[in-house]
Amino acid sequence: MPSAEYEGSLRSSLMLPKLLQLSVQNLVERPSPILIFIQGSLMKTLYSLRRFYHVETLFNGTLALAGRDQETTAHVAHAGLIVFRAGAMNLFEVAHFVPEKPMLGVGPGGEVIDTFPYFVSGVLHLISSAVLGFGGIYHALLGPETLEECFPFFGYVWKDRNKMTTILGIHLILLGVENTNLTLSPSVIFGYLLKSPFGGEGWIVSVDDLEDIIGGHLWLGSICIFGGIWHILTKPFAWARRTLVWSGEAYLSYSLAALSVCGFIACCFVWFNNTAYPSEFYGPTGPEASQVQAFTFLVRDQRLGANVGSAQGPTGLGKYLMRSPTREVIFGGETMCFWVLRTPWLEPLRDIQPWQERHSAEYMTHASLGSSNSVGGVATEINAVNYVSPRSWLSTSHFVLGFFLFVAAAGFEKGIDRDFEPVLSMTPFN
Repeated sequence: MPSAEYEGSLRSSLMLPKLLQLSVQNLVERPSPILIFIQGSLMKTLYSLRRFYHVETLFNGTLALAGRDQETTAHVAHAGLIVFRAGAMNLFEVAHFVPEKPMLGVGPGGEVIDTFPYFVSGVLHLISSAVLGFGGIYHALLGPETLEECFPFFGYVWKDRNKMTTILGIHLILLGVENTNLTLSPSVIFGYLLKSPFGGEGWIVSVDDLEDIIGGHLWLGSICIFGGIWHILTKPFAWARRTLVWSGEAYLSYSLAALSVCGFIACCFVWFNNTAYPSEFYGPTGPEASQVQAFTFLVRDQRLGANVGSAQGPTGLGKYLMRSPTREVIFGGETMCFWVLRTPWLEPLRDIQPWQERHSAEYMTHASLGSSNSVGGVATEINAVNYVSPRSWLSTSHFVLGFFLFVAAAGFEKGIDRDFEPVLSMTPFN
């Protein structure tokens, strides 16, 4: 016979579900502040409620242009814009190339004699962008409402974490295949990442030869291929499942954040680097224009009899050349151009060629330093033109777009409220 104590504990355990049910019912009918707080705390700990938000961009026809899904259209149109930009910049460089003008770093046997292959490359990119653009129009107006109806492989749900990492892997492999060309020592390539971004170090922006640029693309391509295979074969780790937001809006946010970082890095590359962005095509960098201004007036005064190696200015600093506290040869303090000179300057200055003078005068009056009224040039003299350097335009656009993408990424991870979105009150396209 069971004891009375055992019967009491058994009866209590049987009543527990009923009591919980009554408690929940009371919570719904007559919620108290304490119970609401407890319930809210319990709900916040649930993974599904904590990581998925009410704002979703589902892969269906709810967000459509003329009844067609936006995802397919956006992807194809985006690819078209990328290819168009590549072709346009290719043709821009071909148009600005002058065979008679020597390019820095192009020696005997490396001359660009015929620009037609580069012209063909640019035109092919433009044609490809047109094909992709028509593909975007097709999917927007004529294609299947959802692509997976015809091709199930391309169908997915934003919350499918495994599918998302597989798609990421495919993209990385494609990027890796496109970036392979030449290999170099990994200590040289990854050494750029260890450099300081300040002063004369310059982080990865300091790369100054094409071999390192091409080798860096090879290593980057290899890493992308390895990362792509990794993401295809693996599933997201627990920390990634908990940390990231698995929704279409969040993927857009993360992509915008990556593009923002790329934009800021590209801004620095365009502004400071004349290897990836040659001055022959994009105009001189700020330091280049500043140095050639000092060089131009140095040549003038040397012809007037000045000793450029020892002449002093009113302040006692070297008027043309001087040594810095760390013993580098720099342009004199009178020029206010404290750029390190990586060359034995006195010897070349005794045998200045006419083409060097013309080159310096051109760079001095076509500097990438424009004022608010677009008057470019370090020295604005009577023969200067109203000029804004392509380097200025490209660098500024990358910075501005990088900032806009940064702001967009910060506001899109959890999405916007689709119920009160302003576009809902606008007239449809069709």
